[in-house]
Amino acid sequence: MEIAINNTVYQQAFYYAQEQGQSLTAIIEDFLVHFIGKRKAAKKQPVPDIVLSLLGAGTSSVDENDLNAREAYYQYLEEKYK
Repeated sequence: MEIAINNTVYQQAFYYAQEQGQSLTAIIEDFLVHFIGKRKAAKKQPVPDIVLSLLGAGTSSVDENDLNAREAYYQYLEEKYK
């Protein structure tokens, strides 16, 4: 398996690894393990109850012919953004 890396990036990473006293392979492997671990942790987090309670909120739409609701909404927006 091969991975293509920009030569400049490779050189900078190689020198960084030398400064850290590690091989470039070890640093890349550590990064990937850390990255994969964060991704798995994010997937395992349960959805909070407050978020679950909001599912489906706001799905009802205003009837296009309901001018009173539209006017009230536009007035609300005008007041909010004055």
